[in-house]
This record gives sequence, C-alpha cells and structure tokens, in this order.
Amino acid sequence: MRTPIVGGNWKMNTNAASARSLGLEVAKVVRNDKLSERCQVAVFPPFVYLRDVKAAIDAAGGADGGVMLGAQDAYFENDGAFTGEVSLAMLKDCGVSIVLAGHSERRHVIGETDAIVNRKVKAVLGAGLMCILCIGEKLEERERGETDAVNVRQLAAGLDGVSAEQMSRVVIAYEPVWAIGTGKTATPSDAQNAHGVIRATLATLYSPEVAGATRIQYGGSMKGSNSAELVAQPDVDGGLIGGASLKADEFAAIVRAAGGKGR
Repeated sequence: MRTPIVGGNWKMNTNAASARSLGLEVAKVVRNDKLSERCQVAVFPPFVYLRDVKAAIDAAGGADGGVMLGAQDAYFENDGAFTGEVSLAMLKDCGVSIVLAGHSERRHVIGETDAIVNRKVKAVLGAGLMCILCIGEKLEERERGETDAVNVRQLAAGLDGVSAEQMSRVVIAYEPVWAIGTGKTATPSDAQNAHGVIRATLATLYSPEVAGATRIQYGGSMKGSNSAELVAQPDVDGGLIGGASLKADEFAAIVRAAGGKGR
C-alpha cells in the first residue's frame, strides 16, 4: 500500500511570526494525533521563513513529529551568478528535505518551460532530496478535451532522464489549473480519471511496479470538507494543498482524511 502524502504549499503568504505559529501548530497536531504513522506530511513556507519554520517544527518534536520541511522551488545550478535564485545546497542547509518543481504558478505566471522544470527535477534528485513534480491542464485545455494529453506531455518531459531507482523519491501532483484558488474542484471521478492516466503513463515510461509504487497527489482546491471523497479514489494518494494549508485545523482535517486511507 502506498503511504499517502499531504503537502501544505503556503505560497507567498505569512510573515515571520505567523509562519512560526503555523509551523508549530501543524507539527503539534501531527505529533499529538500520531498522524505521521499513516501519512507523510510536509509544509512549504516561503524561502525567507524556512529556518523559522524548521525551528518551530523542531520545537514540536522535529523528525519524530513527522513533518518534513519543503521548499516551493529551487534553481538547478549549484552556485554562481544567478541573482535572486536559491540553490539546493542552500535549501539543504536550512533543513529542507522535499522540493516542488513545476508548480502551475511557476509554469504559467513565471513562465517556466517543461525543459526548465525537468532540469529542476533532476537537480533536486541529484541533491538527494525528494521531489514533487506538478503537472496539470489549464481551463481552455480542459475545454478542448486535452487534459490527458497535457498531463502525459508534462509528465514525460518532467521525468526525462530520471531513473527508475530515483522514482522512489518522486511524487506526482496533479493540479487542474482551473481549480486552483478558484473554489472549483474536480469531482472525485475527474480526479481519479486523470490520476489513472498518469499512473498508466508511468507504467509505460518505467514499469507497472514503479507506477504502482509512485504516489500521485491531487492539488486543486482540496479542503477538509471534500478531502475524504477525493482521497478515497484508488489512485489519489493525498493532496498538495494551497489556501487550506494556511489554517492548521483545516490542514489537519485533510491529513486525517488521507491518513485514514493509509491505515
């Protein structure tokens, strides 16, 4: 059975005080309710608060509490004249163990291409960290019936050059872009259909064994009230959570729902 994984992507939100508070609250709930026994949990604060949140997680039990510290992005070069970028060595120095690559906002707001996302995926894995590769279609692509084609293209491009052995440290997050921050959510059957195609593609790219072991998160306006229905789908292995992750109790409800699947 695949262990579910839930990540809280805080995006460009919080300040130093609220980031510490949120990190501490999440870590305490995960520790006190022993949620990490049934579900992996990660939080992705803004870069500037990584150390603050790491200190808060450590204060609540650290690694024993079961909350991983994640980064929302990383650059693919080790160091050099790359003003404004953050290297994987810097992130590891802050205690990061898992990194997002190809989030829809990086692709469609910042302008990252499939090729750039692929370089980041390989750099994250090369640094020995876990990577969440985000893929998903925009509204106009969905309306043209291109959901599967977009997901297959982004998945294959993002994993180009990634070995079967490295896939043990890869999580796929399916993000229907039209459902992010809009309040709209794919139906459980919509999510399952997309996840099923993604898993079938992984079987083609690697093997049925790799496909069966790889976790696929849903990332489109998941919240406490709809999380149980979504994670109940056979190919939905947790969630990558945006707005709902900024409230510790709401985030904990999602982790509990996913953890129920991991019993």
